[in-house]
Amino acid sequence: MRSRHNTITAVFDGIYVALVTNVLLVLGCLPLVTLAFTTEAARSWPLYALTTPLCAPGLCAAFTVMSAYSAGDTGGVLRTFGRAWRATARPAMLWTAAAMTALVVLAVDARAAWGHRVGALALPVLATLIVLTVATTLLGLVTIAERPRAPLREVARTCVYLAVRRWYLTAASLLVLALLAQILAARPAIALGLAAAPLLYVVWANSRFTLRAALEPSTTAPQST
Repeated sequence: MRSRHNTITAVFDGIYVALVTNVLLVLGCLPLVTLAFTTEAARSWPLYALTTPLCAPGLCAAFTVMSAYSAGDTGGVLRTFGRAWRATARPAMLWTAAAMTALVVLAVDARAAWGHRVGALALPVLATLIVLTVATTLLGLVTIAERPRAPLREVARTCVYLAVRRWYLTAASLLVLALLAQILAARPAIALGLAAAPLLYVVWANSRFTLRAALEPSTTAPQST
């Protein structure tokens, strides 16, 4: 009976953390969520590019909540999220702004090369760089959630290396993100209300495993300053 009670408690704790994290994530990404419901992405992509960095601290805070939950801390979700948001706000926004700048440049170059002879050579390279940039950005946000004071230059170097070295884990994370994007496009309420936290937890766990060697204190990972 005690084991059954513990199992039920764990299930309800997980549901509580997931639902509260979803609500906080929506609030943290409210500018982007508002754009998604009020504009057409194909025409308003510059606004998306400008707004996305504002949502990065909310995603880092959600990753911090997931890290705490994984460590057995299921209480104080609001406090954990708020503290993490404040700690990661500046580095997360700078990191994501740099990533979005790179993505916009690569996307514009790809659009310019489309339909031209040079595109046969340039487009595969540009597509690879876009995927690598997205993967590095994701790993960087997980790193910033764990080490808010880590130098961003070292974060970039470490995350690029690990994204390539553990490409199979990178591919798995990107597939889960693609699934979340599909659900968001088809059923926004379900994606934001139910699916976001569980799927992002999978992405976080996968990314955390990828970064395990870099984040362990005994290694030469990016250090706090």
